[in-house]
Amino acid sequence: MTTRGGRSEKVKRIFQQFDGNRDGGLNREEMSSLVVSVNPRVKFIDEQISAILDEVFRTYAEFIDGDKGLTYDGLLRTYDDGAGDVDRDFDALGIEFTAADETKRSEASSSSITDERAVESQKQRTAVSPNHGIVFDDTWKLVDDLESLLKRLKSKDGKLKSDNNNNNNNVDAFSDAGWSRELGPSSDISDKRIIVTLEESSHDYTVFVKELGVLRSRADGARSKEEAFDGHIAIGKVLHDHQLFKEALVSFKRACELQPTDVRPHFRAGNCLYGLGRFKESKDEFLLAKEAAESGGSSQWSYLLTQIYVNLGIALEGEGMVLSACEYYREAAILCPTHYRALKLLGSGLLGVGECRAAVKALEEAIFMKPDYADAHCDLASSLHALGEDERAVEVFQRAIDLRPGHVEALYNLGGLYMDLGRFQRASEMYARVLAVRPKHWRAQVNKAVSLLGAGESEEAKRALKEALKMTNRVELHDAISHLKELQKKKKVNEEGPFVVVEPSRFKTVGEKTTLRPDLAIAIEIRAFQRVTRLGKCDVEGIRREMRRNDVPVSYSGNGRPTKSIRKPNLEEILRRLLNVLKPETFQGAVKAINEKILSVLDDSGSGRVDLGLFYAVVAPLCGGHPDKRKRVAFDALLWRPVNEGGSSQITRRDAVKYIKLLRAIYIPSQGMSEMLEVHGEGGDDTSSSTVTFSEFLGMYDDLEWGFGIMSTVVRLEARDRNRHGNQVCSVCRYPVIGSRFKEVKTGFSLCNQCYSEGKVPPTFKQQEEYRFREYGSEVEAMKAKCVCFSMQSHKKPIAT
Repeated sequence: MTTRGGRSEKVKRIFQQFDGNRDGGLNREEMSSLVVSVNPRVKFIDEQISAILDEVFRTYAEFIDGDKGLTYDGLLRTYDDGAGDVDRDFDALGIEFTAADETKRSEASSSSITDERAVESQKQRTAVSPNHGIVFDDTWKLVDDLESLLKRLKSKDGKLKSDNNNNNNNVDAFSDAGWSRELGPSSDISDKRIIVTLEESSHDYTVFVKELGVLRSRADGARSKEEAFDGHIAIGKVLHDHQLFKEALVSFKRACELQPTDVRPHFRAGNCLYGLGRFKESKDEFLLAKEAAESGGSSQWSYLLTQIYVNLGIALEGEGMVLSACEYYREAAILCPTHYRALKLLGSGLLGVGECRAAVKALEEAIFMKPDYADAHCDLASSLHALGEDERAVEVFQRAIDLRPGHVEALYNLGGLYMDLGRFQRASEMYARVLAVRPKHWRAQVNKAVSLLGAGESEEAKRALKEALKMTNRVELHDAISHLKELQKKKKVNEEGPFVVVEPSRFKTVGEKTTLRPDLAIAIEIRAFQRVTRLGKCDVEGIRREMRRNDVPVSYSGNGRPTKSIRKPNLEEILRRLLNVLKPETFQGAVKAINEKILSVLDDSGSGRVDLGLFYAVVAPLCGGHPDKRKRVAFDALLWRPVNEGGSSQITRRDAVKYIKLLRAIYIPSQGMSEMLEVHGEGGDDTSSSTVTFSEFLGMYDDLEWGFGIMSTVVRLEARDRNRHGNQVCSVCRYPVIGSRFKEVKTGFSLCNQCYSEGKVPPTFKQQEEYRFREYGSEVEAMKAKCVCFSMQSHKKPIAT
């Protein structure tokens, strides 16, 4: 740990090195040289340098001496405020103390006027750095005693262990200071971190907590409230650096009580709560820190506001709120344009919600500032793959792996990319490398099996699947193994392939309840979207409850019509309430799908705002509940819109038509762009002022050709998607039939939902002129049908002879 005197001396040496004209100040040119020199890996452009200097000279205006620039005291203050790390910058510049320097430092006594003023200045200066910032001498004594306690705790062999590469990946709970290094644990701190692995009820830990309590009591007994605050902040900081988050949180909470409007304890408490996995509480603390920083009315906390924005975004991502997180990452990047981690997190968040082009732009900017940023390369490659730029994506993934050979996400995602490209052997190699780093990564094991199957190595694939089954006993793996066994039974080489796709007109249905092939294809896509978004888990009554809140202000669109529009991050909060049963990562996937499929249509202008009433009406058909109730809620959502309000029980015909076209444009995009154009006012009858009752609305909704009648097929899929048919397998894909089974009545072969919707038949029966299918929801229905047939045959009169 750098002593206070040594630290000031280092700042002085840095100042002297860049004060080229020796006028006692660092002008913009000299300050620019300092910023570039302490960040040797970052390639700044002129605009970035200018923005950094503007921020420094504005924040530390009181330390600017006319044309001379930033004084030594000003530079020292920037380091005290956490805008840089003295030790790191000193080493980066290659400055060394000479023997004469050491002699001079040792001869300098406390009676020196200069030294006394410096010490007095340091005591009076407000400590605003969460990294250094200890003000009072007695606080240093507390820190030294705490370090002794931690060393004793660490020495308990077999109960504590050092861990420089721990699995608690909490690195993003700290963020970059902007123009120098990260405002987090310095490199020397990582060597002294300890992870407590003994039980909290054990004797050693109990003794440690008891002695820690004594130190806290000493801090509380300080001569002033400010000194007590300083003590608790310092104790919490040391505990946090050793990842003792629970105990650190106690100290920061006490500091919050002593100075509720101070930003630092809230900021640090938020970091501790994040480390403990308590994301909602962490978010709340960061919001308190943000409020305190923004309400100060001065630039005192401006250096920390960027950090707060970034960490607040990270906490929101922990809750699954990626759209909201992106807002704060964007604010951080605006506030500090050189904050490469904010840009990386922004790019990753945009990728997470499906906005890939914007993600590429942010990630490329982050890599421009930090070329060796492996995580940014990985996410950039994923964004490029999503945009279809596969060859470039392979190169960027490889760059990420070159930077960090054990980068699990890059290896795993590159394996998926190779799978998409049909390069199965290379894919299996990537998954093998993932498993070498993380042997229990069951998804990599499954994908390895699939890639081996694609490469024609069936035996290896089966062994890999069995290994995956040992890791996780999921029903999909049982089905996959059964599928492999079926393939081995049918191991006859057929030049024409395992199936033939026939013309849609050759598929006929038997009975009114058998679904038409085109309808089923559309319904399967809608059902897949419903599964990804988990909207079926949201009772449609939840939408009605949200409408009753009625706290959305009315605004006016470009055409002058009143709307209840809402920003996407605020809409995400409503979705979180509706889908509160989902885990954060599952909720993230749901928001991504909704953003790509629904919000991209509702927000066609890219304003970032969505008509909330239309959104409720669009998602209501896919929510849980009786189909009739879903239609009623959709109608009520349209009635809830300001254009239809006023006590009436009817909606305008123009709104009803727009809604139906919107449903078809979102869920049945194969209908073409004409629907989309009409939805957004470029077609259709906008002059109609007639109204529609609920019964008339149902007629429009249920119309099979012009309405959303396809929803009845989706509802049938909902009811049957877990139905199994005994040992029946699809005659084309050889997977067990789950859901509906379509049996060809003449030849007797059976198809699953997917193969029937795609028009696939076994090559053996390709010569038939037509295929007539009957649909069975389950084996019970099939048995009932057989019983009916047998009953009819047994009651036939005997033929007269």
